[in-house]
Amino acid sequence: MVVRTLRAAGLACALIAVARPGACGAEPGSEPRSEQTARFVALEKSLSGVALVGFSTDSNKPPRELRDDRYELVLVKHLQGDDWLVQSRFSYGGKDLVLPLTLPIRWAGDTPVISLDKFAVPGLGTFDARVMIYQGHYAGYWAGAGHAGHLFGAVKRLDAEGDSQ
Repeated sequence: MVVRTLRAAGLACALIAVARPGACGAEPGSEPRSEQTARFVALEKSLSGVALVGFSTDSNKPPRELRDDRYELVLVKHLQGDDWLVQSRFSYGGKDLVLPLTLPIRWAGDTPVISLDKFAVPGLGTFDARVMIYQGHYAGYWAGAGHAGHLFGAVKRLDAEGDSQ
């Protein structure tokens, strides 16, 4: 009886895997193309024309000191694999910058995570970071040039004038 049940389960799993590649653990970490495409389109839509507005900390400052943080994302577009074009506008060190960056975005289940390792940002230096985007919020860790810290806040849609709503 047990052998028969296992065979039936194996057959069911094989049939599901034919109908839906990646099911039953056939390809760990894979998902049907339509789900992945839908996830990518949703991320492009949710992060284009927004501002990440919140706070950050700096290891070279007092531990409880929060700094205002703001990054405008003009356009976010999937390129290929883990590479995403992120055209961003932000202020850093008293400079207002607009930069098109190709950033790696990886997925922790259904949650996108911007994952930087020794990533060179022109004019600003080299950075490491892990920034998670989830349900209209962002949170993470960053490091660069002898200091590091945390960042967190909300994702806010920009109106036609470029101000957050």
